[in-house]
Amino acid sequence: MDSSGSPPFLTLTFFTILLVLISGAYSFYLPGVAPEDFKQRDDLNVKVNKLTSTKTQLPYSYYSLPFCRPEKIVDSTENLGEVLRGDRIENSPYVFKMREPRMCNIVCQLILDAKTAKEFKEKISDEYRVNMILDNLPLVVPLAVRRVDQESPPIYQLGYFVGVKGQSVGKDEKYYIYNHLSFTVKYHKDSQTDTARIVGFEVRPFSVKHDYDGKWNGVNTRLSTCDPHTKQVVVNSNTPQEVEDKREIIFTYDVDFQESDVKWASRWDAYLLMNDDQIHWFSIVNSLMIVLFLSGMVAMIMLRTLFRDISKYNELETQEEAQEETGWKLVHGDVFRPPQNSDLLCVYVGTGVQFLGMILVTMIFAVLGFLSPSNRGGLMTALLLLWVFMGLFAGYSAARLYKMFKGTEWKRIAFRTAVMFPAIVSAIFFVLNAIIWGQKSSGAVPFGTMFALIFLWFGISVPLVFVGSYVGFKKPAIEDPVKTNKIPRQIPEQAWYMNPIFSILIGGILPFGAVFIELFFILTSIWLNQFYYIFGFLFLVFVILIVTCAEITIVLCYFQLCSEDYLWWWRSYLTSGSSALYLFLYATFYFFTKLEITKLVSGLLYFGYMLIVSYAFFVLTGTIGFYACFWFTRLIYSSVKID
Repeated sequence: MDSSGSPPFLTLTFFTILLVLISGAYSFYLPGVAPEDFKQRDDLNVKVNKLTSTKTQLPYSYYSLPFCRPEKIVDSTENLGEVLRGDRIENSPYVFKMREPRMCNIVCQLILDAKTAKEFKEKISDEYRVNMILDNLPLVVPLAVRRVDQESPPIYQLGYFVGVKGQSVGKDEKYYIYNHLSFTVKYHKDSQTDTARIVGFEVRPFSVKHDYDGKWNGVNTRLSTCDPHTKQVVVNSNTPQEVEDKREIIFTYDVDFQESDVKWASRWDAYLLMNDDQIHWFSIVNSLMIVLFLSGMVAMIMLRTLFRDISKYNELETQEEAQEETGWKLVHGDVFRPPQNSDLLCVYVGTGVQFLGMILVTMIFAVLGFLSPSNRGGLMTALLLLWVFMGLFAGYSAARLYKMFKGTEWKRIAFRTAVMFPAIVSAIFFVLNAIIWGQKSSGAVPFGTMFALIFLWFGISVPLVFVGSYVGFKKPAIEDPVKTNKIPRQIPEQAWYMNPIFSILIGGILPFGAVFIELFFILTSIWLNQFYYIFGFLFLVFVILIVTCAEITIVLCYFQLCSEDYLWWWRSYLTSGSSALYLFLYATFYFFTKLEITKLVSGLLYFGYMLIVSYAFFVLTGTIGFYACFWFTRLIYSSVKID
């Protein structure tokens, strides 16, 4: 029987097929909105979004600064995910005519006072960027740095900076505002209908101290620094506009239209391919090969060892030498003894199943292209709704395990499963939200959204957990493959390397090693305001994480049982769950090496949110390890002859 060789081969074949499929899904996405055709001279309304900074991580509404305003500010309808992200999309005074270039348009005049000058200086100092949207495309600034391959598209930066700090003169630093915007709208023209679709939205910001003769005459004033009649255009910031009390700032813009070969369905490609993906490919493939090798080795060792052990024990039985047996079979009468705090274990396992279902379904939708960045807030909304509906499976799995432990009060376990994890996360979230509210940031979740979240929790999730628990508890209890002794067996003294704390900490290294490279890209997209759209890679890494968590837990569980220690229930959960500790430590390392956050409030927000992520990762990986060990122990103890 050569069963020891086939599972690694099947695993390798499965991963090879998966890699091919995911490579195809790497560049596939759905554009997010229906295409809109524009005729010449059609109005193009530019919308403004939040001001963002990688230094503070606190978003603000565009009109929190005294920028030029339209006659009436109209808020766009945002979905749940957009509100939680801090998006505040509003109309703007920038209105273009399709395929009609315009030069030196005056938007408004602003006379600064001490208060507004201070506000602008603070935002410039914190490197805030202005984000705008045209036809669902975010505004980008093409950077001067090109890729290694000169034929590749340029690298883009999302949004333009509010301004820039100049050279210090004495002790006072100079602040300059970008008050002239040179827009470029790229379009793809339909030769048959003469309509066009927008495929690009770029800007080059300039700081210009505008001059004019005579008195100010509103938008009809003729500027000497930017005059379309004399072909005087802004091409540099040699005479920048300083931000100081009582200074006059005139906001202007140009708009140019460029025909493009890029089709509407591919217009997001330039945004999603901003980073150097060669490094990403190399890192992922390298990590994949290492983990595949380790997984294959672990699987081969485990299957060969177990096959030999089971054969030996069954042979001992036939020779009536069972009294000399040693190893994992000795603890068969205690291995399925319910653990301490079994109720809490049921709750955590149920919550982990809820997480696993949520992430699996989200990954599938993301790989199929339904959750692309063009659908702003879609990912966050999908995660929340799936979490709510997966409560059904959380209640079911918790109740099944609870009944196996001879529990009788299924309603109590259902309530704890429905409330415990969300309550802990909500407590941290409310504290962080209060901090954001204190900073008057648009990232603070409004009361209406808070109410909607509470309704999703108590109105939908909690009842579904109870329904799942009811169904699970009505099912027949899971039968143990061997009987449990009435008197617990004494556990012999363990070797130093089998110390619970040591083995638990060792067990978390391999699962973390499977994801830490991808974790870098995820953290960069979240905290450095970049798009993340490598869901194919992410799905592959997630599969590797599941396999790694399962295998490392099984190996350590086997060694633990061989040393006659039968307290595996909680240890199996904590072994793979300890990878969350390494995740949080890596997040701390990332904070001090990659981010430029200096404010206490921003640091609290970072570590608060990363604490929530690490806690969720602990619940997820712990559940995977637990079920792997649960399946493994039932398998081996049902495979040997026990009197």
